[in-house]
Amino acid sequence: MDDSLIESSDLSLARKSVIPGEGFFIPDSLEESQEEQAAADALDGASVAVVADPDADGLACVALIRELYGDDPTADGGDDSDAPDTAEDNSSDTESDLSLDADAVVEDAPGRVSHDVALVPAGPHDLEDGIEYVAEYGTEGIDLFVCDLCPDRYEYVEDELDAAVETADTVRWFDHHQWEDDVAAAVRDAGAELVVGDSDEECSADVALRSLDHDFPRHYTELAAVTRDHDLWIREDPRSDDLADFSYWSDAEEYVDTVMRHGPDLPEEVVEFIEEQRVEKEALIRRAVDRADVREIGPWTVGVTYGRCSQNEVAEAMREKGADASVVVKPAGSASIRGTDEFERCHEVARQVNGGGHPKAAGCKPDIYDDMLDYANHWTTRGAVTKQVILDAFRELVPEDVADGEPTDSDGDQ
Repeated sequence: MDDSLIESSDLSLARKSVIPGEGFFIPDSLEESQEEQAAADALDGASVAVVADPDADGLACVALIRELYGDDPTADGGDDSDAPDTAEDNSSDTESDLSLDADAVVEDAPGRVSHDVALVPAGPHDLEDGIEYVAEYGTEGIDLFVCDLCPDRYEYVEDELDAAVETADTVRWFDHHQWEDDVAAAVRDAGAELVVGDSDEECSADVALRSLDHDFPRHYTELAAVTRDHDLWIREDPRSDDLADFSYWSDAEEYVDTVMRHGPDLPEEVVEFIEEQRVEKEALIRRAVDRADVREIGPWTVGVTYGRCSQNEVAEAMREKGADASVVVKPAGSASIRGTDEFERCHEVARQVNGGGHPKAAGCKPDIYDDMLDYANHWTTRGAVTKQVILDAFRELVPEDVADGEPTDSDGDQ
């Protein structure tokens, strides 16, 4: 295939808004091979491993753990420059991210600083791979941390966690998502020390901060607080959007090193970089908001749209227009579900369609894509089938006495 056909940088915003980024078209086998090699390189000689979601919350946990173990971000020839890495796509599709392009190309990082605390990035859908890499490539007696990740079912991680427990000296797991009781019990029975915070009150960085026995400098405490401000969608601290955006647009190692030095007060060069990137981000948000539609489902007003965009800002715009819940369907086939005080059952919707998350924030990817023709239909219809599957999941939650009188609707597209 001609590289120019999948290159995003030269596309008009109208086209970029409705089709996936170039990472989507990289075969999973190649991406997995690159991820495995990167994990093996990171784990070589490391005494600690952190399997973490590479968003601001997960990476804040990595920063805290590196501080705990005295892992200096500028040691061993590391560059103390504040200039950000401007790689276009470097983040996996996490449901608390900025997802301008949720399907990332795995980036090589030649010459990257070797850390004693190795970062193994993993999203909700490849958590088991991250744990498996530690079991396979980690040194005997390594300390393993898993941060900001929650398996929907224990069997998804059972074999990998058993192997990691055999390899590692200790396994500690910090999270704040909604855990099923049986899954949490099984993880603990396997030998992991699991600490799950209240998802309405804490982010994973909060959980790590209070669980780690260390006198952290003040900027780490502030980092956790500002990370929480975005991750729980409080949005009272303007720095939280900067952290979330920088975690998406920068290389994960670059982000960790920067916040270890500066906490939530990002240096001027980074802020300037973020502002440049936001020009396109805001344009993609406007397009997704403009094509949004509204459905009345039982007692709830549900906003639904499609596009490559920042789902949180789009959901906020739909909330301001009266939506109790919002669905943002992505060109890659996944979707983000966001709630309000009037709808706190997003995770229940997501679990019906191959996903999970929080009461007010969840994600999923319906298992409806059998071949590329299904994806072609997804792009040309602006996610019509995916929208309908997720809206049907909302209907499953409608009380019977309300559902009996609910009118049917059709799912049109703009």
